[in-house]
Amino acid sequence: MTRVVVITSGKGGVGKTTTSAAFASGLALRGFKTAVIDFDVGLRNLDLIMGCERRVVYDFVNVINGEARLNQALIKDKNCENLFVLPASQTRDKDALTEEGVEKVIKELEHLGFDYVVCDSPAGIERGAVMALTFADEAIVTTTPEVSSVRDSDRILGILQSKSRRAAEGREPVKEHLLLTRYSPKRVDEGEMLSYKDVQELLRVPLIGVIPESESVLHASNQGTPAIHLKGTDVSEAYTDVVARFLGEDRPLRFVNYDKPGLIKRLFGGK
Repeated sequence: MTRVVVITSGKGGVGKTTTSAAFASGLALRGFKTAVIDFDVGLRNLDLIMGCERRVVYDFVNVINGEARLNQALIKDKNCENLFVLPASQTRDKDALTEEGVEKVIKELEHLGFDYVVCDSPAGIERGAVMALTFADEAIVTTTPEVSSVRDSDRILGILQSKSRRAAEGREPVKEHLLLTRYSPKRVDEGEMLSYKDVQELLRVPLIGVIPESESVLHASNQGTPAIHLKGTDVSEAYTDVVARFLGEDRPLRFVNYDKPGLIKRLFGGK
């Protein structure tokens, strides 16, 4: 049975699309047939991060409106055999997304044998974001270790618990996971940033992973390569751990401790 996973947050700039691309790629690398859908109608960035922007002919709204078939709009990923991208429209309004249309697309993906549908949600609580979470079975709530980001994520958790189809039908609630991005153990140690324990205490959601702050994420985005493919980097390993934990494996939490440099290193310019 197809599982629908929404990558969401209350605040922009926390790495939702980066996470959607890396997470969907990670599932595909583990052998699961996966589709990742961009719900950010009017902006559209997922295709850039996935490196398939030049191959976009039809989009999500075209399929909803019956202007194209789903298999015409799905773009096969260049890195993963089992991964397909459904881009958003850049020219339509967010009202183009309807509950009936989104449900039709998800049911067709299920009919095509997809194991996972990953929904890349726009930030906030407007229509595109609500449409992205409506049919979710699981949610990865993405936040940075800042008070404003955490507060906005709390709002999204409330919407998940009240507006999802599962909530409306009185079924088992959406399974929630917390993902912390742009994490700097050094800044936490210096009191400039909330610790992952602080965030977990505030939101009371199981932590699925911590993604370290890294310039390699920007390089990956500019190259059109999901961060999980940056072999040998902390970011790639962190996203690999997230996918493993999502699939029920036990992985120790990494990239959360700051090792202070010794006296000699500090004397000679070490940080």
